Amino acid sequence: MQFINSGVIGGVLIGLAALLYLLLYGRVLGVSGLINQTVFKQTANKSKEQGSNKFYLGMILIGTLIGGSSYGVFFEPQFVMPSDRSPLLLIIAGLIVGFGTRMGNGCTSGHGVCGTSRGSLRSIMATVTFMISAIITVYVSSRLFQLGA
Repeated sequence: MQFINSGVIGGVLIGLAALLYLLLYGRVLGVSGLINQTVFKQTANKSKEQGSNKFYLGMILIGTLIGGSSYGVFFEPQFVMPSDRSPLLLIIAGLIVGFGTRMGNGCTSGHGVCGTSRGSLRSIMATVTFMISAIITVYVSSRLFQLGA
């Protein structure tokens, strides 16, 4: 059986989801924004926004479950996540990502996929910052601390 490149499929699905969200709701898709609006914001038109936000967040969850359950069946494993990671380290990393998302006024899906395709200078700068930070993080964690080696 020939495996399908999961990165290509994922990229196409993210692009399709962003396009559909823009066409159906007239808004830019950003996962952190959806979560923020759904969980934390109180708006006048909350029920309509909540419905579309919950629908998209639900589809992300379902897609993740389907993709995760078929990993290695239809999709060729690209990497193996080390199992010796400290749960505390993972929680701290998640909090740092959340802080960066708030500080950057959006996440990689909002800025990297939707903002750059619209030519937003703020999103282009945010995406460049994400990429530089990721490159430095991978270098430091793999070369200096031998994590994930």
